[in-house]
Amino acid sequence: MTTRSQEGIALVLCLLFVLAMSAVGASMAALSQSEAFASQNYTLMTQARYAAESGVHAAVNYLLNTYTPPGAASDPLAAYNMAVSPVTFNGQPVVLSSDPAVASNYPVAATQTAFAAATSGTLPAGGVSPRYVATARLQQMRVVNGQTVLTWAITGDGLLSGVRNGIVEVTATLEKQVTATPNAVFAAFATSGTCGALTWSSATTDSYDSTAALVNNKPVISASGGNVGTNGNLNVNNAARVNGTVSTPRVGVGQCSAGNVDAVTSSGGATVTGGVLKLPQVVTAQTPPLPNPLPDAAQNINVTDVSNCPAGVTGCSKAGNGDKTFLPGTYGNFNLTDTARLHLKAGVYNVNSLVIDNASRLILDTSPVIINVVGTNKTTPFWLNSSVSTDPTRPWDPNQLQINYAGTGTIRFDNQATSVAKVNAPNASVVVNSSDYDGTILGSTVTFGNAAKLHFDRNLGAAASMTYTVGADMLTAFSWRKS
Repeated sequence: MTTRSQEGIALVLCLLFVLAMSAVGASMAALSQSEAFASQNYTLMTQARYAAESGVHAAVNYLLNTYTPPGAASDPLAAYNMAVSPVTFNGQPVVLSSDPAVASNYPVAATQTAFAAATSGTLPAGGVSPRYVATARLQQMRVVNGQTVLTWAITGDGLLSGVRNGIVEVTATLEKQVTATPNAVFAAFATSGTCGALTWSSATTDSYDSTAALVNNKPVISASGGNVGTNGNLNVNNAARVNGTVSTPRVGVGQCSAGNVDAVTSSGGATVTGGVLKLPQVVTAQTPPLPNPLPDAAQNINVTDVSNCPAGVTGCSKAGNGDKTFLPGTYGNFNLTDTARLHLKAGVYNVNSLVIDNASRLILDTSPVIINVVGTNKTTPFWLNSSVSTDPTRPWDPNQLQINYAGTGTIRFDNQATSVAKVNAPNASVVVNSSDYDGTILGSTVTFGNAAKLHFDRNLGAAASMTYTVGADMLTAFSWRKS
């Protein structure tokens, strides 16, 4: 047999092989182009996302450090509908925007302009400069402890123009945590987990209702309802009497020690009438935030019965030698001596310290008065060595005088003082001696001695009287998507 019939088969096979290789090559080229496009898209998306995040952070920076919340005469709270979410103004959601596609709807034109300028720009990234803009929608607004608390929904858009535009949207929520305080439930609560976190020495607790009818201009005291609580131990001695329960995650009654913290240590005929209630876990109390700006710790405001208003201190007026009225604001260290009388009006006072001796007097002309104490370089930043003259329209309501302190110093009530107040100082030592105290106290440790009496207002547990602590600003609910 000859091979002539097989001539040319090599050429055919070669052509088939070339065709196959061409198909593979074309496929590789297409795949390479697809990968290049995918890589380019990923790069554009990443750069645009970084820009969008910049928009969010620019908005957060403006809202935290430049923006003034509503409440001033030029931006009254009454202009907003706070009963809906999102909050509205003139029937429309409240919006701040630097995005040309989203219109601002904020009552103050200067705020609109400032936000737009602060939240638009470019972000150099990898040889390109993607643009960013932002919007902020007011989701919730309420007043807590005299502070306007806002929740903003923030959207940042990043755009990188080119053959294939990169557009990314990033969203986040800027809010403050607001938590109920133990002041609404307990006459006193100590956050410390140690022995004697609560100490009652010759002291008593009981309760009253500030909304009930008065008898001889005083509330009716009940020998019950003076409940106390602690994360540690209650030490009652020298005929002390708790007319109520003690709540604690500890168990047992006996001799407390650092290695064995029990619930109650009792001696000298002391009594807890309601017994021990076991808390399922340790109670965590929110630390009050520091005021911004901080008071001047070097500013001493010495008020005496013959002095004029201190030089260089605004917000003070004089009515008689001993009477000085200070308007709500930020002050340094108040020191009252002789028979001086300090008048305060409803509002927020940010002070470094406040010391009032036994001949001076604190007078609440109107209320609620909220005193935020900072206590820089002060071991006893609040010392009331005198009685408080209450607001006559709500004489037995502890909400009329609220004292907030984040530090670890000591708060004192001494020398036959009569006080109607609410103390929120979860890291501090609170000491009450020889005094009648009407209200509630939250401290790290709470000590009542020398026949002091604590009368708890049961109305603090009512929904309308519930009190809250405002925490720090937090950025939450972060998400993003590619448009």
